[in-house]
Amino acid sequence: MEQLRRLPIGIQSFEVLRTNGYVYVDKTALMYRLMSSYVPYFFSRPRRFGKSLLVSAMKAYFEGRKDLFEGLAIEKLETKWEKYPVFHLDLNAEKYENIAALEDILSRNISNWEELYGKSERSDTLPGRFENVIKSACRQTGKRVVVLIDEYDKPLLENILNETVSEEMRRTLKAFYGVLKSAGDYLRFVFITGVTKFAQVSVFSDLNQLSDISMVEEYSTLCGITKEELVNVFRPELGALGQKEGLDFDEVVAEMTQRYDGYHFAPYADGMFNPFSVLNALAYLDLRDYWFQTGTPTFLAELLENSDYDLRLIIDGVEMAERNFSEYRAEKNNPIPLIYQSGYLTIQEYNKRFRLYTLRFPNDEVRYGFMNFLAPYYTMVRSSETSFHVANFSRELEAGEVDKFLQRMKVFFAGIPYELSDDTERHYQAIFYVIFTLMGQFVQAEVHGAHGRADAVVKTDQYIYVFEFKLNGTAEQALAQIDSKEYFLPYQLDGRKVVKVGVSFSKEKRNIDRYLVG
Repeated sequence: MEQLRRLPIGIQSFEVLRTNGYVYVDKTALMYRLMSSYVPYFFSRPRRFGKSLLVSAMKAYFEGRKDLFEGLAIEKLETKWEKYPVFHLDLNAEKYENIAALEDILSRNISNWEELYGKSERSDTLPGRFENVIKSACRQTGKRVVVLIDEYDKPLLENILNETVSEEMRRTLKAFYGVLKSAGDYLRFVFITGVTKFAQVSVFSDLNQLSDISMVEEYSTLCGITKEELVNVFRPELGALGQKEGLDFDEVVAEMTQRYDGYHFAPYADGMFNPFSVLNALAYLDLRDYWFQTGTPTFLAELLENSDYDLRLIIDGVEMAERNFSEYRAEKNNPIPLIYQSGYLTIQEYNKRFRLYTLRFPNDEVRYGFMNFLAPYYTMVRSSETSFHVANFSRELEAGEVDKFLQRMKVFFAGIPYELSDDTERHYQAIFYVIFTLMGQFVQAEVHGAHGRADAVVKTDQYIYVFEFKLNGTAEQALAQIDSKEYFLPYQLDGRKVVKVGVSFSKEKRNIDRYLVG
C-alpha cells in the first residue's frame, strides 16, 4: 500500500522537515509562549520524544527564519522576527568514554562560536572561553545570546555506573553550565533538554534560576502527540493502517492507544503518544514495538539487578512523592527516578490530598518490551528463547494442559545458571513475575505482589488459572492458601472453569519441586 505522505522518522532538523514536505505536528504556539519570556528553562523527556526537533525549531525561530514557519500557529503570533546570536550545543551525537571526549566536544563548539565572534585571551578554560564568547557575541550584534543545549546529560548517563568518570563529568558540566548564571545579563533565552534531571546538589546547583517545566501541565504536550493531534493530523495514515489491519477508524485508534499512548507528564495532563512509535507504525502500516528496537540502555537493567528493589512494585505500580522520582540521586535501592525519566514508567494517578503519585508502565509496548529486556538479566536466557517459551506457556494454558505448562516451566528454570544470584528467593520471585507479565501479550495474565491476592491469575477463553507459589513451603500449603484466602471467589460466576494451582519451589534445586492442581 502506497504511503500517502512523508513522515519525519528520525528527522531532527526543523529546516529539513519544513523544506522537504514532511508532516509536522504544530507545537509552535506553545513554543512561542516559552520563547517570549526571558526565563531560562529545563525540560526533560524520554529519548525519541522529539526534544532535538523542538530545539532545532527554536534555533530557527531565534535566527529569524520566518520562511520555515509559514502556515504554522506562530506565524500569526510573531510580528518582529528578530535575529539573535544562537549557541546550539548538541551532546547527543558523541560517545563519552572519558573526560577528554567531553572536553573535546565542548572545546570544538566554543571554537566554532569564537570564529564568528572572536576569541578572548583572558581565559583558556572551557567555562572562561564560554563566558567570554557569550559577551563578545552580545556586544558585536547588539542582541542578547540564545543558548540551546540538547541532551545535556548524555555524558553522565553513559557513565552512571562508573563513579570516577561520572564525577569528572559532573564537575566539568557543573562549571560549564554555571556560566549561564554568571553571564545572565547577556542572555536572551536559555533552554536545556535531557532525559534525566540530576539532583540540584550536582550539575545545576550553580544555576538556581533555572525553571524546570518538565512536570508543568501547561507545557506537558510540548513534545509527543496527543490523541486529538493523532486523529486530526494523521487521519489518512490511520485510515490506511485500518484498511491493512481490517479495522475501522475507531478500532485502529484504540489499538494505537493501547500500544503507544499513556504518557502523563503532570498530574492532570493529557495522555501523550510516543511520537517515534506512532510515526513508524503509520509509515510502515505495521503495529509493532519500535521504541525498544532503537536500543534500550543497559544501565537500567544493571541498576535493577544490583539493587534490592522489588521488581513486582514496578509491575503493579509504585506510589511515591514527587521528590522521590523527579530527580536522579545515586541511591542503590531507588532506581525509580531513572526508570521514570527514561520513559519506562509514567504518572497514572495522583492523590491530591497526600500529594502522592502512582507510576506505572504507560502502554503495552513499554510493558512487554521492558519485561523482555529484563528477562536475560535475571535468567541468562536469550530473549528469543524467552519469547519461544512464553508463547508456548500461553498455548498450553489455553489448551488446559497444566502439566505441560509446569514441565516447560521446569525446563526454563533448569537453564538458569546456578551461580546467577545469591538472593535466591527475591531473584526467582522476580523471574515468576517477568514470565507471567510477558504472557499478558497473548492471554489475560495478571501478577500481584500484595497480600490477599493470588500470586498470578491467567484467563483464557475456557479457563481461569489461579496460581500460588511457595518459595519456602509446600505445594499443599500453596493450594490450601488459595482455598483459605478464597482467591478463586471473584471468578466463580465467570462461566469459565477455575483451575487452582499450588506450586512449591526448592531453594536447593533452584527449580519447581512439586505442584498440585485443584
